[in-house]
Amino acid sequence: MSSPEDQGRAGTAFVIVTGMSGAGRSTAAKALEDLGWFVIDNLPPGLLFAMAEEAGRVKLAADKVAAVVDVRSLAFTTDLNAAIEELEGRGVRVRVVFLEASDEELVRRFENVRRPHPLQGDGRLVDGIARERGILREVRANADLVIDTSAHNVHELRNKIVAYFGGDNRPGLRVNVVSFGFKYGLPVDADLVVDCRFLPNPHWVPELRPMNGLDSPVRDYVLGQAGAKEFLDAYEEAFKIVATGYAREGKSYATLAVGCTGGKHRSVAMAEQLGGRLRDRGMEVQVSHRDVGRE
Repeated sequence: MSSPEDQGRAGTAFVIVTGMSGAGRSTAAKALEDLGWFVIDNLPPGLLFAMAEEAGRVKLAADKVAAVVDVRSLAFTTDLNAAIEELEGRGVRVRVVFLEASDEELVRRFENVRRPHPLQGDGRLVDGIARERGILREVRANADLVIDTSAHNVHELRNKIVAYFGGDNRPGLRVNVVSFGFKYGLPVDADLVVDCRFLPNPHWVPELRPMNGLDSPVRDYVLGQAGAKEFLDAYEEAFKIVATGYAREGKSYATLAVGCTGGKHRSVAMAEQLGGRLRDRGMEVQVSHRDVGRE
């Protein structure tokens, strides 16, 4: 029988997908299955180690294994931490993906499908969501990758999972650079935040206002401002140090959020530039623009 030790030496990728109920765990699981992963849904944390052994024994894509676990176990956090420690103690590298969404979006999703929250009991829907957030606080804090699905439909979430896991044999840190507008709130899955509001706003230039940072006139305007190039140079060098530290600590993914007031002009142009520079350094980078078209 193939043991977890054997799997670890063979380079097994073992991913635990968890997070808020209604945030898209099933969609993430289906996306991983489509990528050729061996996935088990709704697995109690205490059975993770047994799953790893069984996957190796029957050779079901044992080099790429994923388990979807939820919070319905009263000892969820303790059981999950113990399972991860047991797997890593046997040489299996475990990564935890946490799916997040805003309270408002979760309420809307549960109401659309007319289902109660698994933890609400006799209380309200928001009570179940609040209870789940409390239980998952430590898990979220220690997750390798946090994905906020509040503004994503199922296709967009699938694309994000494919971007992160579609080429798992490629080494190095994977970086998601996302532009956003401060007036719409910070991306909750951001590891680092860059503020571009020190640059003049193209919104106040009549001919540039209808455009966004993907349009060359806006891009040229933003990059031509005093301090823009110097900022990009400095941040590129700073992120090189951060990326080296992340790699040393075993972190595989990083989300870099680039913000301006509305997320339409400055942040978009600067996010594209940062993404390009990081790619030139050999990093695997995905650039997205959360708030373009939102105004």
